[in-house]
Amino acid sequence: MARLTKKQKEAVAKLEKGKVYSLNEASSLIKEITNTKFDASVDLAVRLGVDPRKANQMVRGVVSLPHGTGKDMKVLALVTPDKEAEAKAAGADYVGLDEYLDKIKGGWTDVDVIVTMPSVMGKLGPLGRVLGPRGLMPNPKTGTVTMDVAKAVSEVKAGKIDFKVDKTGIVHAAIGKASFSADKIEGNANELLQTLMKLKPTTAKGVYVKSIFMSSTMSPSIAIDPKIG
Repeated sequence: MARLTKKQKEAVAKLEKGKVYSLNEASSLIKEITNTKFDASVDLAVRLGVDPRKANQMVRGVVSLPHGTGKDMKVLALVTPDKEAEAKAAGADYVGLDEYLDKIKGGWTDVDVIVTMPSVMGKLGPLGRVLGPRGLMPNPKTGTVTMDVAKAVSEVKAGKIDFKVDKTGIVHAAIGKASFSADKIEGNANELLQTLMKLKPTTAKGVYVKSIFMSSTMSPSIAIDPKIG
């Protein structure tokens, strides 16, 4: 087992062993136990009482974080020429079509989100092996395949993220930065949790939210009371 550094030991010492914190307490505490020299990401891991192997228990969705992600999201808009000006005006970092499809075929994936149009999806199919594993394949369910390209780009830039339960039943999401105020961290976390509650599958039995943990880059995890309503 790796030995803890002095700062890591200090962070662990601030956590009460076995205690489950409120979301409000955790949002303040995460700032105290984050000791990185860079602006660390704050993440939430929510274990759900679902079986992701069953299609009717798959939990997937999007949420617009009220205080943004704290990250400058790089957006690629794969659009036809008539939509290029619209995408650029909305803030897309890269705009075009065939030239970027060729770059992706060559292994280029230096973006966070790809927005495209329904008519272009056919061209993206062959790139699934490149985009799929990186979570970059556009999807109508997350609003990244749409004719309203400007709206999609603007929402991503403003803090819209998508999430999906993994095969172990956990939803992982970055909800901000350690430099955020505690109330902004709490606000973003609460928005994600309330969205997850709304997406509870009708076929899910028993306890839906089993556990919630908040952590930042290289920090210990804080257990949060899973009774979120």
